[in-house]
Amino acid sequence: MASKSITTTTIDDTSSEALDELCRVTEEYTQNKKETEKIIKNLIKTVIKLAILYRNNQFNREELTLMEKFKKKVHQLAMTVVSFHQVDYTYHWNVVSKLLNECREMLHQIIQHHLTVESHRWVNNVFDHFSNCEFLAALYNLFGNFKPHLQKL
Repeated sequence: MASKSITTTTIDDTSSEALDELCRVTEEYTQNKKETEKIIKNLIKTVIKLAILYRNNQFNREELTLMEKFKKKVHQLAMTVVSFHQVDYTYHWNVVSKLLNECREMLHQIIQHHLTVESHRWVNNVFDHFSNCEFLAALYNLFGNFKPHLQKL
């Protein structure tokens, strides 16, 4: 299991704030604290396991190349999410959902030889939630309850 020091070096203050906001918006959307905790816990476990594998040089050359592509795709996703928030009426669920699913597939390939089937379920649980079109539509609704949450991300 990951130690607290590994957790704190992997999840910095900015990431922690974003994670807190994701937790709030997820709980508000699902109206289910237990489900929210499971999604966020699975997200954290996945990030920690990835960090441990990376830190301990467990990836082969192909996996490292894929990991670099994954990082770039996550950055592209983050920039897209921010852009859609900053410019009203530009949001399109298909773009975000596609990027999220591309990230999911890359992540499955990266962890394929290192983590268990259970870890793959965690990945699916996280990505199923955040790529859900109804969730994304609620999140980006200009007149919805979630607009203030996006400003904090």
